[in-house]
Amino acid sequence: MIVFTKPACYNRPLGVPMRTPLAIKGIGDRLVISLPQGEWTTILPDLMHAIDERGDFFKGAKVALQVDDRELGPAQLVALRQALAQREITLWALLATDESTCAAASKLGIDIDVGSPSHQTEEDDYVFDSDLPGDEAILVERTLRSGQRLRHPGHVIVFGDVNPGSEIVAGGHILIWGRLRGTVHAGAAGDESATVCALDMMPTQLRIASHIAVSPKRRGRPHPEVAFVRDGQLIAETWENSERS
Repeated sequence: MIVFTKPACYNRPLGVPMRTPLAIKGIGDRLVISLPQGEWTTILPDLMHAIDERGDFFKGAKVALQVDDRELGPAQLVALRQALAQREITLWALLATDESTCAAASKLGIDIDVGSPSHQTEEDDYVFDSDLPGDEAILVERTLRSGQRLRHPGHVIVFGDVNPGSEIVAGGHILIWGRLRGTVHAGAAGDESATVCALDMMPTQLRIASHIAVSPKRRGRPHPEVAFVRDGQLIAETWENSERS
């Protein structure tokens, strides 16, 4: 068993609760965020607070907000778009049912109802027949090279290496069928039960939820490992012997 070392410069408190629960799903390379009920004057700052807590996950993303029947005027939408832009997030679309909100969004060039159920095809609604539960995942069949960044709200599976200078940010587990040398962040939305698995694990930096660590020096030959959080520490164990396997 290896206990990852924690950088001395990292002093952010762990386990800070998120004031606004965010339901996030992926549509291609974009994110759709469903907002909870409540007054807009409360929801907006809470939304920004929740995004700030997970800045790495959202940075550079294109997002759509599901606002349902909220009545939002041009000034409110401009403020929303500016607040997201300050965090390097692009407001891709609004999923709205209120006519005045839709009209205001259209005037500002914001897409409406992109990816909503009314735009789905029968193929989109196809359900696989299985007795086993499953979660959303993305499969990447190539090596991630320096400068490449992959973000997904579910699990990420890579058939290839993750080279130094590349980065993966996932809402769930990360499985690398190859060498892990870059930066990975599993459970980026706060899930401490997420894991990182690799055939050869020597990441530049590894994060699970709010826990962060760097790899210790190699001891012996490389072998498959799984990293997870136990008792507030990031540890890695041999894949075949791990309790999380």
